[in-house]
Formats: sequence, C-alpha cells, structure tokens
Amino acid sequence: MSPAPGRSVSTHRDGSVFDQLREAAAEVTRRARSVRIDDGALEQFASILSRERPKSPSLDPAHRPFGDDATTLAYVLTMNAINFGSGWFPHLTKRAGLSGYLTLSGALRERFEKHGYWRPAELAGLSPADCGGVFGQPSDGPAGELMALYAEALNQLGTFLLERHGGSFSGPIKAAGGSAAKLVEVLAEMPFYRDVSQYQDLQVPFYKRAQITASDLAEAFGGRGPGKFRDLHELTLFADNLVPHTLRMLGVLVYDLSLQIPIDRGDLLEHGSEAEIEIRAVGLQAVERLAASCVRRGWQTSPHRLDHLLWSRGQSAKIKATPRHRTRCTFY
Repeated sequence: MSPAPGRSVSTHRDGSVFDQLREAAAEVTRRARSVRIDDGALEQFASILSRERPKSPSLDPAHRPFGDDATTLAYVLTMNAINFGSGWFPHLTKRAGLSGYLTLSGALRERFEKHGYWRPAELAGLSPADCGGVFGQPSDGPAGELMALYAEALNQLGTFLLERHGGSFSGPIKAAGGSAAKLVEVLAEMPFYRDVSQYQDLQVPFYKRAQITASDLAEAFGGRGPGKFRDLHELTLFADNLVPHTLRMLGVLVYDLSLQIPIDRGDLLEHGSEAEIEIRAVGLQAVERLAASCVRRGWQTSPHRLDHLLWSRGQSAKIKATPRHRTRCTFY
C-alpha cells in the first residue's frame, strides 16, 4: 500500500502536510479524465449554503465525550484506528437503520461504556475473533476479512503506543504539540495510516483517517486539552467514498460514463487506480472551492466543517439509493 517512487509534490508557504494535500489534489484535478467539477452547480450550492448556514447534526459517536477524558481520548484514537472498511460494509451485519460506520462505532462505544477502554497492551493482543465478538460480525466471508484487518490495525495502535509513547494514549497528542499537521505526521508512522497514492508521476497524499482523528478530538473535547489544535482550520476534506458521492448527487462532481456505469452496478474500484484517486482528489478540490465560495459570500466556514455537513447529508436514504464507489483498503 506504500506509494511507488515518483516525483514528490512541491510545497509552498511553510510546506506543511496540508499544503501538500491541496497542491496534489489541484494537480490531479487539472489532469483528471474520469471526474470533473461542475463550477455552475458548485456555485449554486455555495449560494444555498451561504443563505441557510446549516449546522451539521451530531450523528457521529466519536464527537460525544465520555464521563472522563481518558476514556474519551482512548475512544477517539481506537475508533479511528479502525475507521476504514467501506468496501466491505455491504457485507456487514448492521444494526437496524444504521450504516456500517455507525454500527461499528456504536458497538465500540457500548463496549467502552460497559467494560472500559482497551489499554495499549490489550490492543496489541487482540485477535480477529475478539473484534468479531465486539462488533457482532461473523468470522468468515468479507466481514471476517475486515475483522482480521481491524485486529491488525488495533495491534498496530497498541504496539505504537507501547514502543513509541510509553504506553500512553496521550503520547501522540503531546508529540503533536498542539498541531493537527504534526499529529497527522505522528499517526502516519503506523502503516495503515500511510494514505498516499501514486498518480502518474505524482505522489498524492490524503491522510483521511489521520486528519479526521484531529477533527474528532476537537469535537469530542470542545477544542480544549487533547482537542486543542492551532491549525485545525487547515484540515482538508476527509477524502472517502461517501462525501464525493454526496457531491456527485448534488451535481457538483460529474463522473465519466466509463466510471459511472461500473460504480452504479456495484463493481469494486481498485485502490490506487487513476479513477479512484481522481474521485478522492477532485472531491477534495471541490470542497476547497466550495469553502472559498462560501467565505466570499459571507459565511465563514472551512473544508473540514463542510466535510461534516456533507457526510451527514450523505446518510440520507435518497443519496444512498444510488450506489457509491466501493474500494477495499485500510484508508477509508
């Protein structure tokens, strides 16, 4: 899953990871053949948002604090270690009326509420069967495959905390020093967080789960303590498969028929393929433009705030009635 050697994306300003994300997405958008932005639809949507100024509903269990900070921190880091698997979600045993993510995040929250959080040493020793039991999934088939990857991801987190951060969940936060960009870099030391793809001669970073970890911490802690980041406003779209799909349903993203047809019939899209990278990168660039247009219209928002809004809208039955792209990887 590591990118092949290629030309590194040049940076501007202070050369932060967020600069690299934006520059790479803009270049992919310029070159893209399967996905494009409809500027008219984007401006129309920006006009609507700027008038309505909606607030995102609090659907995500990762945004709700527990009764103590230690459990809240452990939950956010543990949940985001396994915040992937959308390519397997159609095969999961889901709770009534809930998506794959909300089924899994809700199950983990209940486990922490009843039995407390897993300590790093426990995380390092979890098995696929342990994960299947907590998340209510079978041990075979696609769901079993995902539980095996979840066990590996949690093992990575436990080992990472034990070997590099003194067995403390607060270790990565202290290492980040109040910078979301630094937290992304710290978390990317774990293999399943190294969300970088190769597109032609470009290395294209996304770091979806590392970025959303910073955002979830900020939400869960109300911007204080472990959730206080001086550069939170620099976060980009958390590029996955649902937010670009929501943009597609709004007419902001337009897919070439050669891409749209296999997605609509439910074919898996290969991770690292040009089309898959274009969906994520052009989606990221679209949200950059959308945020800028909203700001010009007087509504002070940001890409990561729009991500929360678009993800929440993507939970609607109307939007989910049309298939979105499915890719099996450990990044989203």
